[in-house]
Amino acid sequence: MAVDTESRQQTEVRRQRALTGLGILDTAPEARFDRVTRLAQQLFGVPMVSITLLDGDRQWRKSQLGLTQEAPREGAFCDATVQQDAALIVQDASEDARFSDNPFVLGDPHLRFYAGEPLHVAGGEAVGTLCVLDTVPRELTPEQKRVLRDLADWVQSELERDDELDRAAIAQKGLLPRRKPAAPGYEVAAACEPSRGVSGDFYDWYDVGDDFCVTVADVMGKGMAAAIVAASVRTALRSAMDLADLEASVETASRVVEEDLDQLSTFVTLFHARVHPDGAVDYVDAGHGLALIVRDSGGFDRLDSGAIPLGIPSFGPRAPQRAQLGPRDALLCVSDGILDALGGDHALTRLEAIVRGSATAAGAVSRIVGAARNGVPIDDMTAVLVRRSA
Repeated sequence: MAVDTESRQQTEVRRQRALTGLGILDTAPEARFDRVTRLAQQLFGVPMVSITLLDGDRQWRKSQLGLTQEAPREGAFCDATVQQDAALIVQDASEDARFSDNPFVLGDPHLRFYAGEPLHVAGGEAVGTLCVLDTVPRELTPEQKRVLRDLADWVQSELERDDELDRAAIAQKGLLPRRKPAAPGYEVAAACEPSRGVSGDFYDWYDVGDDFCVTVADVMGKGMAAAIVAASVRTALRSAMDLADLEASVETASRVVEEDLDQLSTFVTLFHARVHPDGAVDYVDAGHGLALIVRDSGGFDRLDSGAIPLGIPSFGPRAPQRAQLGPRDALLCVSDGILDALGGDHALTRLEAIVRGSATAAGAVSRIVGAARNGVPIDDMTAVLVRRSA
């Protein structure tokens, strides 16, 4: 008996750890889960449906119809379902010796019928249930039992998608540059915030001899597919970093990802610059158009975007251009998620004011992302700032 008790405790620890790792507890309602509960109610004709997760001593419902969001776990039918890790169907709880004296049967909501399927996460742990309930006795046909399992599989796939996104987000963060370029005579800072766990934006920077390169790219679209494309573009540019010519670097990267971009029917806007110790900035702007130089003397210059994005056939060279940073001038490049959240092109003057009013590059980037976050963020957000010393 002691061995069984210890085994159950270990199972519960693993189950609770897996549930907590999903990061879904106490989150707001989501249409993708509510869609399942509405469909289940229509298919089974029951007054109560729930996607229930067992958290400690409580039942917490990610989506529910006809029930409260929380209830005690003790005596719960869903707990019995998870403990046996198999479908539980109770036709008439008042006539079932296991549940006839159950508080949920004798009291609110006066359950009679219950059918639940366990929900598992990637590691196999049962963390909750999809269940349909009624206050009158019922039976399920074999076909209805299969439908309930199919709906539970649907919920599981959504939970697994969250877990995959979390893992992908961790991997993607690992691809961001860990150390800043040496950049003598410059101060650099950057931030990247995804809108859906993983980002189609990315930034990069690295030393090239006495110079350093800075890249900001934005993949059309969001989510996992955009993140995969972003990783491919970053790798392609890194592989060409030894090419002294910016045009050659960008064209090499474009050829590497061209087939993938064509298959996905997407494209990538790109700002790729090489910054020299004397303040000269050679750059290729492939359809990005969101780089500007904030002048210490006042005002800003928006850099030209004269090249075609990656993934769109280019009928001419993506020729580099040159700009000049004077003492205390700052090169700022953002993704369109920043601009959209701040209200469009007229937000450029606001960005200028933030850069000019910030004592450090890191402080400016933090304020820019914070302002965008307080706006209406609907896309990935990236900002990179390079400020030349006095």
